[in-house]
Amino acid sequence: MIALGSKKTKRQESSPEPEAASPERSHNGRLSIINYQSLLVNLCRFILAATFIFSGFVKAVDPLGTQYKIQDYATAAGLAQLLPDWVALTLSVGLSALEFTLGICLLFAIQRRLVTRVSVALMAIMTVITFWLAVADPISDCGCFGDAIHLTNWQTFWKNIILLACAVVAALWPRRMMRLISETNQWIVVHYTILFVLFVSIYCLHYLPIIDFRPYHVGANIPEGMLIPDDAPQPQFQTTFIMQKDGQTREFTLEDYPDSTWTYVDTRTVQTQAGYIPPIHDLTMQDDNGDDLAEDILGNPSYTFLLISPHLETASDRHFGDIEQLYEYAQEHHYPFYCLTASTQAARLQWQDLTGAEYPFLATDEITLKTIIRSNPGLLLLHNGTIIRKWSHNDLPAIESSAPPLQQQAFGQPATDSKARTLSAILLWYAMPLLLLTLADRMWAWTQWFCRKKARDNQQS
Repeated sequence: MIALGSKKTKRQESSPEPEAASPERSHNGRLSIINYQSLLVNLCRFILAATFIFSGFVKAVDPLGTQYKIQDYATAAGLAQLLPDWVALTLSVGLSALEFTLGICLLFAIQRRLVTRVSVALMAIMTVITFWLAVADPISDCGCFGDAIHLTNWQTFWKNIILLACAVVAALWPRRMMRLISETNQWIVVHYTILFVLFVSIYCLHYLPIIDFRPYHVGANIPEGMLIPDDAPQPQFQTTFIMQKDGQTREFTLEDYPDSTWTYVDTRTVQTQAGYIPPIHDLTMQDDNGDDLAEDILGNPSYTFLLISPHLETASDRHFGDIEQLYEYAQEHHYPFYCLTASTQAARLQWQDLTGAEYPFLATDEITLKTIIRSNPGLLLLHNGTIIRKWSHNDLPAIESSAPPLQQQAFGQPATDSKARTLSAILLWYAMPLLLLTLADRMWAWTQWFCRKKARDNQQS
């Protein structure tokens, strides 16, 4: 039996057996395909995660801005009457929380099948909507990245096509996504993320956006933001002349303008290229006589208080006592104090009856006021045309009329907060705990694996 076994072994070793080589080649090829799949899936997963996290965060820090954009969509679709403010605001907060949470789940590879399928569904819906925006062009900016990044409608559509493709790839092979945290600790990341993004939205609703991407941010000089540089691109126009001759109608440009035998019919001028548009434009502050006081107000070298209320009809009147106290302080120290609003004269009178307001009112465009500050009402403090402070009506400074002038007050000095400092604080309070949790989780997983490997080696020895 031993000899028979030996002969069989020799026969097997001597035979070429090409069949044995094919499975090995096939196995190597399959491993190569799997590696390429893993590389592609994880690349798509990180692209989606980064986009969702950024998009969700910039929406979360400015929930009112996202609400305004949702209402713009509803107006363009003829559904404005069916979407009250509270519904639009709820959708705003919910969308930012969904995007941010999806991004974190993709980053950590949490609930891979469910998250990738939800990502495909979300991107499919967004792609259809942005295709409609690109074709119909009812609004100029989709608002997908808030005020942080502005894209044209066609740029947004092609961006969503790429993200939809990434979502489909990730959904086809979700198990190729490498986990950054074990399944037993995934619930901590999910719940912590949801609580964080909801807290950010609620905080920014109660106060003001913690990061301000708009041109009216603290530190911005409004007159400088309205300037057009000398070398700025100018708008380009093309003029077409419609002419007739012997019953024939043709169109000509300035370059091929015909001779006098043609009869002039009409002229058509179209803009072929937009020129430079300054960050701040169309800012007017009209009094009851129709005079624009913007230049005088912004050119005041001293301090100026601007109370901002797009609509006095819906403005909060809970803190009108603090507003009146600030107005009395401004009067005492001869600081101009105005209320900028888009409301009618009747609404102004109603506000005055309700609050006893004595400050003057100036008319300003509603969209401009909503852009200046995300609060109704909100307060700006200008110094020589520069915004040095902004307050929500929930966070107005308390000051007596007999207090020292603004030069001696802390809130009379320029704010020292910056975007970099705010982002650093966010990283400290949100990202660092996640990083520590991930490191602890990986250390525990590696320790368990090492112990199991050591136990197996001991058994084999």
